[in-house]
Amino acid sequence: MKKGDFKAVENINLEISKGKFICLIGRSGCGKTTTLHAIAGLNPVSNGEILLDNKTLKGPGADRGMVFQNDSVFPWLTVAQNVAFGLRMKGLKKSEIEPVVKHYLELVDLWQSRNLYPRELSGGMKKRVDLARSFANDPEILLMDEPFGSLDAMTKEALQVAILQLWGETHKTVIFITHDVEEALFLSEKTVVMEGPPGRIKNIMDIPFDYPRDVSLKLSPEFLKCRAKLMDQLIIK
Repeated sequence: MKKGDFKAVENINLEISKGKFICLIGRSGCGKTTTLHAIAGLNPVSNGEILLDNKTLKGPGADRGMVFQNDSVFPWLTVAQNVAFGLRMKGLKKSEIEPVVKHYLELVDLWQSRNLYPRELSGGMKKRVDLARSFANDPEILLMDEPFGSLDAMTKEALQVAILQLWGETHKTVIFITHDVEEALFLSEKTVVMEGPPGRIKNIMDIPFDYPRDVSLKLSPEFLKCRAKLMDQLIIK
């Protein structure tokens, strides 16, 4: 994949099974976001192809949802209206939308805040709205580009638990970019280590912990051992 004369990524060969939670990790400039945007259909592929259910992806589509680092809630809509937005665009009836909105807002602990506007929410609450809306839209794949990167440690950890709860119920395929080693290990089934530029896959690490996961896992000897192993993969030698 090229941007002008600059080769952003090369030789990316990655197969992801349906329902898996995958993290991409690596230093800045190693092609993580470029790869994610290509899957989303936002970046054209100069060589090769990206397949979803054996069909070539040729642009953005409703089968892929995306969550960015910056908030993407609509400021003129309430929490409930934000989550309902994509469902309304699909032409669902109000009687079909309301139970879906209620379900996902309850999962992210925002049902009591459903009538608030984004200006009345904290950063963490806005991100919960983003997550609820993304899962409620029911895409086949969720693409997440450092969605918790700008949040404080406590809020980030709470949202890590929230996304695992959402994923545990829906088992959507999730591709999640992070710079945070602990976050990658806590969330994913496989962590893809990238290097570059140009971006390429250095290693794919299987994460040996069963689901559901509790934050206490991060203090276990097994987790710390995996952390050291992943850190070693990220060091440029």
